[in-house]
Amino acid sequence: MPDRDEVPYIVVQKDSTGVGAFLLGAILGAGAALLLAPRSGEETQKEIRDRASQFRDTAEDRVREVQAQLEERLEQARDELTRRVDVVREAVESGRQAAQEARGDLEDRIERSKAAYRAGVDAAKDAAEGEEQD
Repeated sequence: MPDRDEVPYIVVQKDSTGVGAFLLGAILGAGAALLLAPRSGEETQKEIRDRASQFRDTAEDRVREVQAQLEERLEQARDELTRRVDVVREAVESGRQAAQEARGDLEDRIERSKAAYRAGVDAAKDAAEGEEQD
């Protein structure tokens, strides 16, 4: 069984995804563009739709990336947990087998002790009977 210090461990780190900062920047940028843009209402609306579409696409891409990273980390953690559970199962089974072997050995020793005790008692009875006959 591996030494406890040799077993790898998992470190979970919280990464700042920057999604909140990205959203805030996009909203502020869109607001500034509306205020400073020398366009007609129709052009501004088209620009807003285009930027909203770009923003949605970018946000969806970022969400997919984060989701993929989370799934990968979850799978790694699940694999490590499964590996550790297997190690514990093996240790428990080894302990169970060792206990059964020790019990069998102890039962054999007890049986030999009982046989030796009975042989001693029988020898003592035979010796006592022999002395009575003399």
